[in-house]
Amino acid sequence: MANRRINDHPLDNVVWHALRGPQSAFAESDPSSRAVRFTPEVSIFGAVEHVDPESWRAQAELVGPRGFAVLFRGDVGDAPPGWVEVVRAPGLQMVAGDLAPRPADFAPQRLGRDDVDEMLALTKLTEPGPFAARTIELGAYVGVRDADRLVAMAGERLRVPGFTEVSAVCTHPDARKRGLAAALTLHVAHAIRDRGDEAFLHVVDTNDNAIRLYEKLGFEIRRSVDGVAFRWLGDDASQAGREPGVPPSAA
Repeated sequence: MANRRINDHPLDNVVWHALRGPQSAFAESDPSSRAVRFTPEVSIFGAVEHVDPESWRAQAELVGPRGFAVLFRGDVGDAPPGWVEVVRAPGLQMVAGDLAPRPADFAPQRLGRDDVDEMLALTKLTEPGPFAARTIELGAYVGVRDADRLVAMAGERLRVPGFTEVSAVCTHPDARKRGLAAALTLHVAHAIRDRGDEAFLHVVDTNDNAIRLYEKLGFEIRRSVDGVAFRWLGDDASQAGREPGVPPSAA
């Protein structure tokens, strides 16, 4: 199924459909509503329905001078004058197929607001993808503790009609080789399926170990996607180099 395009399928422009649908409560938009983004404390991602000149102008108005627009979709080309591409993270979108069984005798802890500091520390250490102070509000997150220390976690991020994303799957280096990432992924995926949605996820396309794991668990590659961060510099763009403060990779 890799790279198969389905016209108007919500997963082909997942951030747009999330912010125009189930997760609209977290949306900020420009006056024309051509560009939309998550509240920055929730997520770094933004979206447009179509990548065209009008939408680039709308994004510039939304992010403001020297602001970032982070697009996460499959057809992000070069930016027009005034924008500088600062990072591009090619990835794969995978959708649950014939899932492996739910892990027996595995009962991770539900994580909440009181756990956010530990979640931020774990995601900073392991870099599973962007995770912000209010990302936890996007869905259910679960974790595993050794004594009182959070050592592994996973949860739900993007939601569109019929689909919910498994995200932030990560394990502390001291707790690896125990199958925690697999168990957490299946726990979250089956919980999504139990309520009538289908699970999907994203992975950096060079992370062969993760791709093999997800395929073993029953996920199938649907298409390629890019997470691309652009900075709006206007007339200063011709003099721009790579600057500090670039958002983390998107997958």
